[in-house]
This record gives sequence, C-alpha cells and structure tokens, in this order.
Amino acid sequence: MLSSISAAAGRLLISEPFMMDPNFKRSVILLTEYSEAGAMGFILNHASEYMLGDLLPDLSYSEIPVFIGGPVSGNTLHFIHRCPEKIEDGVEIADGIFWGGDFETVKELITSYSLNADEIRFFTGYSGWTPQQLDNEIKEDSWIVANQLNPDTIFSPNDENSLWREVVIGLGQRYAHIANFPENPSLN
Repeated sequence: MLSSISAAAGRLLISEPFMMDPNFKRSVILLTEYSEAGAMGFILNHASEYMLGDLLPDLSYSEIPVFIGGPVSGNTLHFIHRCPEKIEDGVEIADGIFWGGDFETVKELITSYSLNADEIRFFTGYSGWTPQQLDNEIKEDSWIVANQLNPDTIFSPNDENSLWREVVIGLGQRYAHIANFPENPSLN
C-alpha cells in the first residue's frame, strides 16, 4: 500500500500517477469530510473555464477563478478560505483552512475588493465517496494520503500538473520519483 496515513478531514488525497479517470487524473483533493457516512472533498487543481463573475451576475467583474471540485452536483458552488477574521461561520478543516461561511459577507468582501484570490478558492461540484468506498480505493493504491497541508500551496495559482507534482515531491524521497512519471506510460 502506498500510504500508511489514513484519510481524515483536512488531509490531501493525491491520485496515483496513472489514474485514467478524467475526473481525477493527476488530482490533488482536499478532504473536507470523512466519517462512517462517507467522504467529501474538492479537487484543488482542476480549473474550470469560468471566473466567479461568470457564475454570479451580481459579481460580474470578479476575476477569481472557479475550480471543478468534482463530478458530484456540478451545479453547486462551494468555497474554502484562510481568512476566518473576514468570513464568519466557516468550519476549520485543517490548521488555518476553513470550509464555507457567511456567503453574503464573501460577496460584500469581493465587491469592496477586500478579498484576494489567494485567500479563497471556489468550486463547482465536489468529490464524494460512499461509506468504505474511499478506504477501498486507498487500499487499491488509487490514492496517496498526505497529512502535510501548506495553505500557501493550496491557495497558490498552480496549474493542474504543477500542483500535483509539487505535492508529490513534498511527500519526500519515497514518492518524489513518481512526480516525473509520464501521464500515459504507453507513450514512453
């Protein structure tokens, strides 16, 4: 098994290098919930074609990017942030990283240019697993679980592959070599 760390809210899931599922290929997922009822999280490195202003007409000038959180409920909007002093009622899922909060406050902060893109990340949809599904996928080596969570990495403007690669290298020497694996080994 690749990972001896178990899944939990606030941990990262890193897809194995040859995962072909287009929803999760080279994904880094922040788990926001993990319990006997199942698991939920957001893909941090799959940018959508939209900016927040495209989805919310009352924020039409907002150039904050929106990410594809996962294949479940793609018509919903979620956010994580690292500014609890600005956004109340968020749930702390890791040290200094919060999920959700007062959305009206978020809109006011964006309108007044008091919230920066490196403080918040928006997602359409989410990634979800039924009870035991994620545990089974981890046992099958589909995911590496990491408990190292650097807010600067999570909120950085990295592209899809560079965030996956940076997180894999950050796991240490045991995993660093897989950061250079080709996406499709048959093309090697």
